[in-house]
Amino acid sequence: MIRAVIVDVDDTLCLTQAAAFALENEVLAQMGRPTMPRALHLATWGEPLLDAMPKRSPGLDLARFAALHQRALRQHVADGRLDVIPPENLRALDEFVLAGRAVFLLTSRAEDEVRHMLEPDHVLAERVNGIYHAGNTRFRKPDPRAFDELLATTGIPPQQCVYVGDSPGDAVAAGGAGMYFVGCLQSGVRKPADFDRRYVDAFVDTFPDIVDVVHRLDQDSLSTSGR
Repeated sequence: MIRAVIVDVDDTLCLTQAAAFALENEVLAQMGRPTMPRALHLATWGEPLLDAMPKRSPGLDLARFAALHQRALRQHVADGRLDVIPPENLRALDEFVLAGRAVFLLTSRAEDEVRHMLEPDHVLAERVNGIYHAGNTRFRKPDPRAFDELLATTGIPPQQCVYVGDSPGDAVAAGGAGMYFVGCLQSGVRKPADFDRRYVDAFVDTFPDIVDVVHRLDQDSLSTSGR
């Protein structure tokens, strides 16, 4: 059976591309640098922030940007402008917990970018068994080894895991690791044609739809001897 549901953060658990675009441009403006066009942000969306920023703003002082970004991120989170998880998405996580499935987050974000989600009073605290990020994993998606630490720590076989993400790189990573993959299209940033269908088991239009999809994949897995 499917024992673990692993969820990406950005544009999967919560819609963040537009919020991140505004945040990063705010920091660039603080630094006296030109703001970036949205097309450029979209073209590099999904890459680790400090890998993407030299492309978004060539010649950028990354150390200064990182310090200002962390301060601005905390303020945006406090103001409810970033990482707002809709109630219906939380209810979907609750359904997985009630069904006896473990729930994990796996993201390419740096630890500083998810620190607020690790707080004991965060809404995810009682819903998520662990959060894997750039601070506690050695590899980044689309490298399938991005899941190495999670699989080693939990002992759950990859064929009993589903990864839910929004990007073609998410699909490649999950498929390469031997997991099921569900593509979440809610953000509208990507379409099914953007993905290599060899690595996709299903698409959903909204995050809560994953509950029924995982149930179906679970039933299919029980009725066959293997993938």
